[in-house]
Amino acid sequence: MKIAFVYDSVFPWVTGGAERRIYEIAKRLSKRGHDVHMYCLAFWQKSDEFSDVATVEYDGIIYHGVGDAVDLYGDDNTRSIREALYFSRKLLSVDFSSFDIVDCQGFPYFSCYSSKIKTLGKDTKLVITLHEVWNDYWYEYMGRKGFFGKLVERGIFRLTDNVICVSQLTKNNMLVNHNPSNCVIIPNGVDIAEVTYLDPSETFCDVLFAGRLTVEKHVDLLVKAVKKVVKVKPFIKCRIIGDGPMRTYLEQLVGTFNLEDNIVFEGFYDDHKELYRVMKSSFVFVLPSIREGFGIVVVEANSCGVPVITLNSPLNAAQYLVSEDTGWVVEDSVDSLASTLIKCFEDGISHQMRDNCRHFARGFDWNEVTRLTEEFYMSL
Repeated sequence: MKIAFVYDSVFPWVTGGAERRIYEIAKRLSKRGHDVHMYCLAFWQKSDEFSDVATVEYDGIIYHGVGDAVDLYGDDNTRSIREALYFSRKLLSVDFSSFDIVDCQGFPYFSCYSSKIKTLGKDTKLVITLHEVWNDYWYEYMGRKGFFGKLVERGIFRLTDNVICVSQLTKNNMLVNHNPSNCVIIPNGVDIAEVTYLDPSETFCDVLFAGRLTVEKHVDLLVKAVKKVVKVKPFIKCRIIGDGPMRTYLEQLVGTFNLEDNIVFEGFYDDHKELYRVMKSSFVFVLPSIREGFGIVVVEANSCGVPVITLNSPLNAAQYLVSEDTGWVVEDSVDSLASTLIKCFEDGISHQMRDNCRHFARGFDWNEVTRLTEEFYMSL
């Protein structure tokens, strides 16, 4: 099959759950003999290696830059509507007529409409992969303007009946508005073989967070919790791996609390394997997000034998990946997170819990995720 993935940002030049999913599935589909392409903004042009190239081939995937890379986030630290419109407009110049499948990611929405227009009247099958469905959360994210976001989101559900949801929560939120005839749940994953044979990092840390530093990741809650934990465990070491629009604020918060010796910001790693090494040398992973369509870092941490603390929040699908055998789901409060961390340090984490984590993660291997995706495409 000839397959096109559509998303504005792209791994490995941009790090994120959706970017990672597309890359892992696409490179495996290519190895299975499929002709795989990615239509996105040309983020690779920010690197020295591909600075002047519109199309690149990487790990068997052909990447097409439909436009220049622009900032994904606006001055208010929310996703840029201007960027989303820019990307969707650029997509209108793409010819999808030779493709069997066009898999467009639901976010940032406008690109779904462009993909529909460019596949109308053709044999090409349009698939929309939903990572999240926000519904009324739009009002919390954008205020009164959220009405338009909700309207645009609701509209994409009617563009095709071929829908992939990454979690049951995402599907449930979609079903509030629409029930497509051909919808499957295919989760995110982890490369179990790659993780298994990696050695831990030489630098141990007590608490680890990894992800994009955005408002909804709620990393300020972790910083405030560490401030309380320091009173009991003064030499606690917390590593925050990632970057994003909230980084400056978070660094200032750490400075205000005099936690510079306890909390370190490291940015994203160029090599994802290094993240796994750091995970293996961490005591516990904290994902304080209020909103996750899946929560890929939960499975990644578990594959390294590291239990996860996450939040009981209505739009946080990651909480459904965590059980009492593999971690803790806590309330969205500083006291709740801090007390759970303190209890972890006082009681320790058993070998059985770490084994439970590894066993659970084995059910999310990227090879199986790719097989399910290929099976779905071939059924269309």
